[in-house]
Amino acid sequence: SKIGSLPKLEELNIINVLEDSITYMKKRTSSKISIKLNTQTKLIKAKINKDLFEWVIENMLKNSIDAISENGNIIVSLKEDKSSVLIDFIDDGKGIKKSFFNEVFKPGFTSKKRGWGLGLSLVKRIIKDYHKGQVGVLKSVPYKETIIRLKLNK
Repeated sequence: SKIGSLPKLEELNIINVLEDSITYMKKRTSSKISIKLNTQTKLIKAKINKDLFEWVIENMLKNSIDAISENGNIIVSLKEDKSSVLIDFIDDGKGIKKSFFNEVFKPGFTSKKRGWGLGLSLVKRIIKDYHKGQVGVLKSVPYKETIIRLKLNK
């Protein structure tokens, strides 16, 4: 019955949703990969669809895990200003070539041997179309730091 209908957004504490998703992914990831949440506060609210947003977080974390060969770090950094919530997914994996910064969000683009190349295109659609936010690659230095930012309006 929900097919074709717009998902309902509700104001939630993003920190709780991120913590739950990170805990879920840690249980399914090698102990050689560290996943940490960095935030300066305990409460940051934004209007989200919890189910879709959890899927976005899981997909972003899976991409970071795939980019890390064996040992590595993932930091989810959360901050806010007056009008928006910024969530940076930072990893020290293989990185993204600058020429692919926009391409990675297009359907069918993949750097993996297996996969459909739909994950980040769906992330973009969920963030842009349903949450009226933005997503993009901020920076990528191979095996040092790749930052993909999600921006949600308050």
